Amino acid sequence: MANTLAKEKPPFPVNLLVQVSRKVSLLHRSRIDIIANILQAANEGAKKTHIMYQCNLSFRQLHAYLDFLVDMGFLELVTSKTENQSESLLFETTSKGKTFVQAYHNLRALLVT
Repeated sequence: MANTLAKEKPPFPVNLLVQVSRKVSLLHRSRIDIIANILQAANEGAKKTHIMYQCNLSFRQLHAYLDFLVDMGFLELVTSKTENQSESLLFETTSKGKTFVQAYHNLRALLVT
């Protein structure tokens, strides 16, 4: 009886498991999605921690993306005075970054339809 069970086919094709795992990977954000999220979070100026929490990134990931976006000209560092007259560094989305976000939304709209 044990030999007959081992020779039986599984109730579903094995290659379906591969397809399901590929579909699950679509749930993860791409680098483009993360960049668009960061640019949206910094649209009117934001501190590092605000961007980090809003975009759900680790500190290491945040620094890598911020360095890249500043180098590419999508973000700029701006100093701002707070109520107690101390200066704080804010990241603000540039016009080039806003153009990127608009193009990102246009592409997402094309993919949905």
